[in-house]
Amino acid sequence: MAKCPKCGFDVLSPRKRWKMAGRPDKAGKRLELEIGLFDCPKCKGAFRAVLGKKKV
Repeated sequence: MAKCPKCGFDVLSPRKRWKMAGRPDKAGKRLELEIGLFDCPKCKGAFRAVLGKKKV
C-alpha cells in the first residue's frame, strides 16, 4: 500500500514491482530495494514507492 503524493489517496496494489540494488552504507553493505509502480485511481497519476528494504 502506498499514498499518492499528489492527492493523498491510498493505493492498494502496484501495477509493477521490481528489485534494485541500492547504494552501500558506511559499513559497505548494500541495500536491496523493492520498488512498486502505482496508478492512482483518483487523480490518474502514476508514481513509484519503496515497498521494502533488505541488507544484502
